Amino acid sequence: MAIRLVVFDVAGTTWDDRGVVRTALHDAIAAVGPDLKPAAIAGVLGLAKPMAIRVLLEGHGREDLFPRIPEIMAAFTAQLTEHIARAPCVQPIAGISAMFGELRAANVRIALGSGLSRQVLDVLLERLGWAGPDSPVDAAVASDEVQRGRPWPDMIERLREQLGGVDPGDVAKVGDTPVDLQEGTVARCGMVIGVCTGGHSREELAHHPHDAILDSAADVASLVAARAR
Repeated sequence: MAIRLVVFDVAGTTWDDRGVVRTALHDAIAAVGPDLKPAAIAGVLGLAKPMAIRVLLEGHGREDLFPRIPEIMAAFTAQLTEHIARAPCVQPIAGISAMFGELRAANVRIALGSGLSRQVLDVLLERLGWAGPDSPVDAAVASDEVQRGRPWPDMIERLREQLGGVDPGDVAKVGDTPVDLQEGTVARCGMVIGVCTGGHSREELAHHPHDAILDSAADVASLVAARAR
């Protein structure tokens, strides 16, 4: 089957977040509970953030803080949104803009699926220039817009529907975390591609189902070109 749609993760895959998502998650949880180690946070990257918070609290034996997850989530969202709106440098990972152009020239559609909330995603898309009629992105969905976040396939299924019912085998999924690869596999995507620009190494990603692992999503266009109509 030909690849007609590529679904990209956002933070760590197409957006060079420079660790601000991890920092905001750490700070929001530390304000009410445990001071998390970087490795613990890396283990939940890619999950919908309320679920990530729940997993981190449970892993530290702080189930008593479950009722405060909405409060933690609000603090995380506020810190991250403030950074995105005001930071002088909010930009894609190197080469992503050119890669988007190559995909569009090959008549391959581009979509984003994010573990961030719609509120954060909208602010980010504006800063990156990926919103409005001139956006290179055909569709975007956030994890709080579907019933289940990763590793469930709900975001990919929503994007397929929005873009005219693209067959799963004609979709490539690209992401920088194990749950991205699991999501693409569960969604029966024709290609599942890991990238090493986020919080996980090539060796860590290699333990999960994949068709390819690339240094960067900037290299995706050449990989899918042979299967694009």
